[in-house]
Amino acid sequence: MTEQRAASDGRSALWAIIGVVVGAFLPIFLCVCLIVATIGGLGASLGAAAPSSEVFLGASPVAVRHISGPLNGPAVAVISVNGPIISGEVSDFDLTGVAEVAASAEIARLIKRAASDDEVKAILLKVDSPGGSVIGSDEIYNALKKVDKPIVVQMGALAASGGYYVSMAASHIVAHPDTLTGSIGVISEFTNIEGLYEKLGLKSTVIKSGEFKDFGNPTSPFTEEDRALWQAVIDEVYEHFVKIVADGRKLPVEEVKRLADGRIYTGRQALKLKLVDQLGYFEDAVDKAAALGGISGEPRVIEYRRQTPFAQLFGLSVARTVLTALGVPVRTPPAILEYR
Repeated sequence: MTEQRAASDGRSALWAIIGVVVGAFLPIFLCVCLIVATIGGLGASLGAAAPSSEVFLGASPVAVRHISGPLNGPAVAVISVNGPIISGEVSDFDLTGVAEVAASAEIARLIKRAASDDEVKAILLKVDSPGGSVIGSDEIYNALKKVDKPIVVQMGALAASGGYYVSMAASHIVAHPDTLTGSIGVISEFTNIEGLYEKLGLKSTVIKSGEFKDFGNPTSPFTEEDRALWQAVIDEVYEHFVKIVADGRKLPVEEVKRLADGRIYTGRQALKLKLVDQLGYFEDAVDKAAALGGISGEPRVIEYRRQTPFAQLFGLSVARTVLTALGVPVRTPPAILEYR
């Protein structure tokens, strides 16, 4: 009995020691992994070699994933515009942001990569976005317009405002019957906290070089002159949006203006109004892209997507969990002028 108890105590002590060692070295292991991931990202930015399924552009590689069809041959390349559109890039360590925002520079890189691939005969842009940055939307649109290949848009649950704007570069638009689209217009918001300051007994003093230098200051009154100035900006950007739609849909400007009062339309309504070309699903969009690209038989369908070095090292789900535990910020502030 004594020997059994001694053996049991020994095993307990051993497990206790193992627990202490693991607890002590786990943070060190995670730090080492972070350093390795960072070095990997730096290596990528310096043009480090990559597997054939990945191409390093800037700080992050472009991963190519096979979706369906043959493993080689002519292909339809799928690129997603998911979430609010922002201008520029997101951090290599902003893993949740990759899924939640559509960063224009990242998407433009994917478009350029797909356009340069001789085996890609058409691009299928999956749009599920409420819109967002005016500049970001135009950057994606401009990247698409440079592509000398057929582009088909497949609208998901939402392809509104900036999401509709980027769709105007397409040769053909497929919407789900219940897609919410349209919302053609421009919006900008300013918050004024002058009344709150007064209640708190606070006062803001502004020294400025010109009448409009403190334009939009939340502690100063938004004057009629301020409103007129900003309305002129809104009107100019709106006119550009209308022209993009008129050109993309081959509709008269006045007809577009009649539809472009900010309202949303279902896929069915949009089809009647000639804002989309077809009602259907992902498979229908693939078939149309393949036909426009001259692909006979079942097309190879591949997806181009951004992949961070950290996600490569751990896998996306594990990397997200680790970064969330470390408290790494992932949000990007909204633009001041938006299509939404």
